[in-house]
Amino acid sequence: MNPGSVLEVRSVTVRFGGLTALDAVSLVVPPRHVMGVIGPNGAGKTTLLNVLCGFIRPDDGEVFFGGRRHQVRPHQLAGLGVARTLQGVGLYNGLTALENVMVGVTCRAKAGFWSGLLALPRAGREERVLRGLARQALERVGAADVAGARPSELSYGMRKKVALARALAAKPGLILLDEPASGLSEAELAELGRLIRDLATEGSLMVIEHHVDLMMSVCDSIVVLDFGRVIASGSPREVQDNPMVTAAYLGTAEASEGPAE
Repeated sequence: MNPGSVLEVRSVTVRFGGLTALDAVSLVVPPRHVMGVIGPNGAGKTTLLNVLCGFIRPDDGEVFFGGRRHQVRPHQLAGLGVARTLQGVGLYNGLTALENVMVGVTCRAKAGFWSGLLALPRAGREERVLRGLARQALERVGAADVAGARPSELSYGMRKKVALARALAAKPGLILLDEPASGLSEAELAELGRLIRDLATEGSLMVIEHHVDLMMSVCDSIVVLDFGRVIASGSPREVQDNPMVTAAYLGTAEASEGPAE
């Protein structure tokens, strides 16, 4: 066990019937660290993320958050200081951008966000605090100007920013980013890269992403999955120079064979 780590995954295995989606996967995320998880389609990236979020219970292995072993359920993530963004956006269409971000800080409220919306007793002061935290998060990602807009009124790139702000609002120690670069323009990709590096000054991030160039530029370390197994890990340069990684992405004869994700 690594007591100083934010996240440790130890020999996690997941089987779906006769298929092994994750095969003894291990990794460690230190504090203030950006770890990228990459791999071709079917590598097991989404399965790994679902294990971390409690949507899938591994057949073998252990997961540690903050040095403590946990069998996580999705509703417990916020209490562990963990936030996640989705592959899509996952915003509530009936709420404004600000209100969507406020959902991310409900764990910090005693009376709760929904009671604030309903103007229930004791909620007024807490709602003001939540709104302040949400506005700060929107400012952090460059989306303060759209606080009053609804998701349907925003570009896809801006909706992605709002979703990230929602994850930031609870001030987590670990943020799990699920394909944050999908659908973004080149300018938005560059902005995302700067933001990820900035966020790493305060906490850790695990980024699951197909955009390899972005990962090579922003990550402190990278883990490469192929057919559920870790085939390479290390610095971006070490991973980039690993022939097994090239084989996995190009589908050459050197690439391993195994079940899909």
